[in-house]
Amino acid sequence: MNSSEHATLIAAVRAGRDEKIDWRFRSIAPALAGLTLDEAAARRANLFADGFFGPFVVLDAAAVEHNLATMAAWCAGHGIALAPHGKTTMAPELFARQLAHGAWGVTAANAGHLRIYRAFGVSRILLANQLVDPAGLRWLAGELAADPAFEFVCWVDSVRGVELMTEALAGSARPVDVLVELGGAGGRTGVRDPETALAVAEAVAKSPALRLRGTGGYEGALSHDTDDAALAKISSYVDTLRDSAIAFADKGLLADGQVYVTAGGSAYFDRVAQELTKPWPDGLDVLPILRSGAYVTHDDGFYREISPLGVHPRLAGVEPFHAALHAWAQVTSKPTPELALLTAGKRDLPYDEGMPEPQLLRKNGVNAELTGHAVTKLNDQHAFLALPADSPVEVGDWVRLGLSHPCTTFDKWPLLPVVDTDGETVVDFVRTWF
Repeated sequence: MNSSEHATLIAAVRAGRDEKIDWRFRSIAPALAGLTLDEAAARRANLFADGFFGPFVVLDAAAVEHNLATMAAWCAGHGIALAPHGKTTMAPELFARQLAHGAWGVTAANAGHLRIYRAFGVSRILLANQLVDPAGLRWLAGELAADPAFEFVCWVDSVRGVELMTEALAGSARPVDVLVELGGAGGRTGVRDPETALAVAEAVAKSPALRLRGTGGYEGALSHDTDDAALAKISSYVDTLRDSAIAFADKGLLADGQVYVTAGGSAYFDRVAQELTKPWPDGLDVLPILRSGAYVTHDDGFYREISPLGVHPRLAGVEPFHAALHAWAQVTSKPTPELALLTAGKRDLPYDEGMPEPQLLRKNGVNAELTGHAVTKLNDQHAFLALPADSPVEVGDWVRLGLSHPCTTFDKWPLLPVVDTDGETVVDFVRTWF
């Protein structure tokens, strides 16, 4: 999308910069209270010298920009569109930056996301889910009627779902574009066999309220490995998206216009692109779309290990992504020589894809690499730090933690400081909306 196509989003983000910092943002230094986000960013406050309350999670400005530019360039070079999944960050400011880097649209997961995206003026949304709730569908119909520039597409995976959508959208001014979602054994939603997929497609073609635009799905639920068997499984699944789209076209079930075929989380986007950019039948105008979202910050755990641009890169000639999310927590207790407690827990840090990783120790204002230490457990507000025999960790020190899984990090922080290359000078703030 070009700048004019998401001008409303840019304007809404800029307007949001007038929001003032106050007690709602628990980690932000009290000295910044009463300032707008732009005014606070201009202060270039220091995380430690200027009174930020620990724990806090920060974004690395240079790493975010590297990841945005790297993914944009790779997609452009491989002829594939990118509709990053916004649920990773729920940060319209980051949406705007992704779109400025050439993203085709933004992906959502539910009707609540749609409402937030539209409040900020996102004009092209791919809902990677079914939408069968009458209230949500009526609201969607109103948005489509009110804004001719608003483009929307979602998934269907049952004849019953098609019926519910058709009923709720009766009399709507514009038809809703849909993709037949294909699932896989052990996966989530989506039809499991070609016969059902065809039945759903035929039901859509008969609906006065819907238009069939292609196929979609999610390969990330099918594997968490990167061995040859796992990658072959991903490729085979993506091939079913191709085969079904071609079959629907052959039967005349697709609406006029460009065909959308979409998959691609942040773990296997290389395999998705490889399969979806193979030659298509003559006359079939297909737009392959990736929906990767976690690339924007990458991580120090799950995605570091499995991403095509992680620590074990599967893509040649491309600099790997950089981890852009880190937490800082203070040591408040050392009850035994083998154990220290940090002021951060489940309410502050992700833990669904691995424990936080101790990386740096800050002692007397100086940072040093921290090795041989591990977070073994999280309580609501405490992290259990296992100490080796020669550990330098003492009460009052700070520990920087690498985080695993950005999708369960952003939701815990309504306002994240963005830090400069020194890791502690705050140069911006990112607002999230969960």
